[in-house]
Amino acid sequence: MSTWQFWIDRGGTFTDIVARDPDGKLSTHKLLSENPERYKDAAIAGIKSILGIALDAPIPPNLIDAVKMGTTVATNALLERKGDRTLLLVNKGFADALRIGNQARPRLFDLALTLPTMLYEQVAEIQGRVGVDGTEIESLDETQARETLAKAKAAGINACAIVLMHAWKYPEHERRLAELAREAGFTQVSASHAVSPLLRLVPRGDTTVVDAYLSPILRRYVDQVASELTGTRLYFMQSNGGLTEAHSFQGKDAILSGPAGGIVGAARTAGMAGFDRIIGFDMGG
Repeated sequence: MSTWQFWIDRGGTFTDIVARDPDGKLSTHKLLSENPERYKDAAIAGIKSILGIALDAPIPPNLIDAVKMGTTVATNALLERKGDRTLLLVNKGFADALRIGNQARPRLFDLALTLPTMLYEQVAEIQGRVGVDGTEIESLDETQARETLAKAKAAGINACAIVLMHAWKYPEHERRLAELAREAGFTQVSASHAVSPLLRLVPRGDTTVVDAYLSPILRRYVDQVASELTGTRLYFMQSNGGLTEAHSFQGKDAILSGPAGGIVGAARTAGMAGFDRIIGFDMGG
């Protein structure tokens, strides 16, 4: 091996780095995840420190083979409600479907329920309906859709989530709305048939809204890191514990990116030590 490899856990408080040099020697580094007076991004700053490169100098291309990272960027944005302003498009009569949810009551006898705030800022009902068998019951009102999208865009909203009945199997209306949203200038368009093509409107809708809400902030972070790593393979850990290439990393797959790394690491370490039953404990900052 003639190049470096890096494994990074970018948490909300600290960023931890494990590096392997071209000779196979391992080293570690720890630094604050947020320290704007010294560096723009902790992961890149840590890599430069290990390589002995000045923080304001570029990383030479082809010096690093791969960087594999878990991050709580999406997790914290969701918890702190710092995602992008989002418009939700639904069928006529379903504006409150995600707010009503599935009516699950974790505490059955509570008289006053405190519901979480919705991630979308605006919701609009669009004329058009496809039946359970794929029959078009009502044609899509593209004029209304264009007007709705233009109004939301003028208000400064740049993310759009599209969730229609039966679209998991018959996505034609969703596809057309997605085209109209992109034509209107929305930089993030998440359609449920592409994000989560599954039965049941509410969970499919929740996943789609999360994707629209978080993907922009995640994309900005991923692009920032990738811009500093020319010629380097960049991977991010998903909520399912698997790695994906940077360009495929989406908001819906990033919520548990950081915590998933702890679970995978604990299981692998325990297995190497001969244990098949363990209790893991992962404490953040």
